[in-house]
Amino acid sequence: MALASSILIGFIALIHIYILGFEMFAWTTRGPKVFRSFPKDLFEPTKTMAANQGLYNGFLAAGLIWTYFIDDLAWKTNVSLFFLACISIAGIYGAATASKKIFFIQAFPALIAIGLLLFG
Repeated sequence: MALASSILIGFIALIHIYILGFEMFAWTTRGPKVFRSFPKDLFEPTKTMAANQGLYNGFLAAGLIWTYFIDDLAWKTNVSLFFLACISIAGIYGAATASKKIFFIQAFPALIAIGLLLFG
């Protein structure tokens, strides 16, 4: 795996670890500051749902981190592409249904990493 794609994959994994922490442990404290258009009275009732979403983001990060321990280049690339595709699809869906910012935070970096893996 090229150095640029490897660094970007690490960055994307860190983003998803941050999202895990935010959604699992800071949803009711930092959430209202981040999601200003979401009604403040709904943060506490949606705490469990947000934690579940955070856990999924943790699995995405774990999948990307796993790629650093795969020695076979073809297998490493395929696993990377799978998790980056999952993140891209989630980011595109989130941008279409929740906030356009999600595309730039989630999908765009993953799409660049996919491009680097395929064409770099």
